[in-house]
Amino acid sequence: MRRMRQSEAMRRLVAETRVSVDDLVAPLFVRDDIEDRVPIESMPGQFQHSRESLLVEAKHLSSLGLPALILFGVPSSKDSVGSGAFDPDGVVQRTLGDLKDALGDKIVLISDLCLDEYTDHGHCGVLDADGRVDNDATLERYQQVAVAQARAGADVVAPSGMMDGQVRAVRNALDAAGYRDVAILSYAAKYASALYGPFRDAVNVEIAGGGSRRSYQQDPRNKREAFEEVSLDIGEGADMVMVKPAMTSLDVIAAVRDLVNVPLGAYCVSGEYSMLKAASQRGWIDGPVAEVELITVVKRAGADFIVTYSAKDLAEVMN
Repeated sequence: MRRMRQSEAMRRLVAETRVSVDDLVAPLFVRDDIEDRVPIESMPGQFQHSRESLLVEAKHLSSLGLPALILFGVPSSKDSVGSGAFDPDGVVQRTLGDLKDALGDKIVLISDLCLDEYTDHGHCGVLDADGRVDNDATLERYQQVAVAQARAGADVVAPSGMMDGQVRAVRNALDAAGYRDVAILSYAAKYASALYGPFRDAVNVEIAGGGSRRSYQQDPRNKREAFEEVSLDIGEGADMVMVKPAMTSLDVIAAVRDLVNVPLGAYCVSGEYSMLKAASQRGWIDGPVAEVELITVVKRAGADFIVTYSAKDLAEVMN
């Protein structure tokens, strides 16, 4: 076996897994009340963007050959039902319009479809009188968000709240509003992970009363449950499915790849990114090499595309 490992050229020749810029999706944050980008302290190299700075960043990503970006909003005000998520003048909707006008079809515009960034309680849905997430009331809001995002220019909407029936509700709303060509990327297997902390810093989210999302996100101890979630979402009309987090779900990614034929994404989440950056800054690991290794392993597990905060850095190296 060692004969096949004697040189870099030989290793390249026999490599089973190859990662390219075409595999990468960049997450971007746009904030409503700023004039220029603001660094995210817990995510070195990442920013809350103004609409103007995000447009500059998106143009650069497109020039590097990235096929897609996924957009998250940080509104200037929040309320109990997350109305900023479906307001036609909401920050994501206005930014989608900016991007579509400037870039057209040069890059796929994916819009995260959830309420947590927009609610004053930090949950992914509407709460009932007892303070629990009301699944069906939340679906009605998701339908409003989907139509608002599609109307603004989203090519793909990505419901991420893990509500039962969310894909069917979104598909029905898009079709009824005449947006049959807008695709759905479902966060089909999204675990209640400890690795989301830096993301919540990025979108200024705190869950009221120290609560959690474990009642609607998947238990990290469960694997078979993920298959059921994925199958349900595809049956409801998902065009693509995603597993999140990537690094702690490689077994799930591999199993889902064997289960379905639709495009499969994996999300290298904020905690994974921040751990690599922190270790790299201290000289404990070679950060760029580790980033390439991580996405290669995720691709090897079966992902067709990878959402990663390292997308720009990786694309610059690959080019």
